[in-house]
Amino acid sequence: MNFDLTEDEKRFQSELCDFLDGEITREIAEESDSGLGLGPYSWELMRKLGAKRWLAPSYPVEYGGLGLSRIYRYIVQRELDYRNALAFIKCLGLIGVDIAGPTILRHGSKELKEEFLPRIAAGEIEFALGYSEPDAGSDLSRLRIRAVEDGDSYIITGQKIYQSHSHFAQYHWLVARTDVDVPRHKGISMFVVDLKTPGITIEPLWEMSGIRTNQVFYEEVRVPKKYLVGEKNRGWYYVASALDLERTVSVGYLESVVEKIIDYIKNTSRNGTPLGNNPIVRQRIADIIIEIHVVRNLIRRVAWLQDKGIVPNSEASQAKLFTGELFQHIAQAGLDIMGLDGLVRKDSKRAMLGGLMESFFRSSFLPSIGGGTSEIMRNIIAVRGLGLPLQ
Repeated sequence: MNFDLTEDEKRFQSELCDFLDGEITREIAEESDSGLGLGPYSWELMRKLGAKRWLAPSYPVEYGGLGLSRIYRYIVQRELDYRNALAFIKCLGLIGVDIAGPTILRHGSKELKEEFLPRIAAGEIEFALGYSEPDAGSDLSRLRIRAVEDGDSYIITGQKIYQSHSHFAQYHWLVARTDVDVPRHKGISMFVVDLKTPGITIEPLWEMSGIRTNQVFYEEVRVPKKYLVGEKNRGWYYVASALDLERTVSVGYLESVVEKIIDYIKNTSRNGTPLGNNPIVRQRIADIIIEIHVVRNLIRRVAWLQDKGIVPNSEASQAKLFTGELFQHIAQAGLDIMGLDGLVRKDSKRAMLGGLMESFFRSSFLPSIGGGTSEIMRNIIAVRGLGLPLQ
């Protein structure tokens, strides 16, 4: 396996970088940091990328992409992440482009593909991930929201929680129980639901990072059967493969944060001695750089496997686990190196690096929880990657 970019991939990356450097504004970065999700400046950037077929370059040409390999989407995600653009939850991609779209492409009807894929690729719509419930998080098979057949529709009733995109997305990527008389994981189906459908209520929840998430209530919401994704009662298997797509991450944002910490080290003295001369500081930041190179190769391996038509199950979990914990390693190292300067919030005139480390530390816990906890990732690696027994 050679993870170096080919000459064609390097040319694409160079052209993309030139474009992004000219298009990404302070307002886009502020929207990414706001905790509120995609705002008007971000939507405009999405549409511009879509017009060039760069938002989803790995989609087939007939659905708005360029028919390129998965590595091209990785390049786009990394460069956006590095520039803190379209990064509502850092290091993760877009639900529509990276989860819903590929699943529809693989399992959806021709009608669903034609209705949604071109709009996703054009940057016109986004999805919210409709998985977690108050009693169903790590064990998604315990979900209770019900979808009952009624003529040419399903009537859906129940609740979802921690729905991070629901207040700005147009559609819900929803899993619901469609059969209560079979083993739990065999009675789940997947739907696309318009979030403006009557009977849906969205209420905000706020994380300590300042990010808005939501709880979403369904009260006899009518969803046409044509918006069932794939086969009825096969949703568990679609979720399993979609989660591997969700766990395809980027460390572009982490690289940019570490670069800022290194600049701080180079330009700061403590007790009359340059901080960069401190052997403990040098070793700490060197360890972080090694971890970044490790996780970058884990991520590129996931993209390589996808291009080979292989679902990167344990491999995606390895990348997700390493990235989530690297977040915390960087946050702790940054605060240790900067000391009390790192705890000052961005709204203070005394804030160093614009208050980056304080906000980064508060947000560093989410990546090891959202999309599957680190404990679940280790179980997947042990059982599916190493063939160890499930306990």
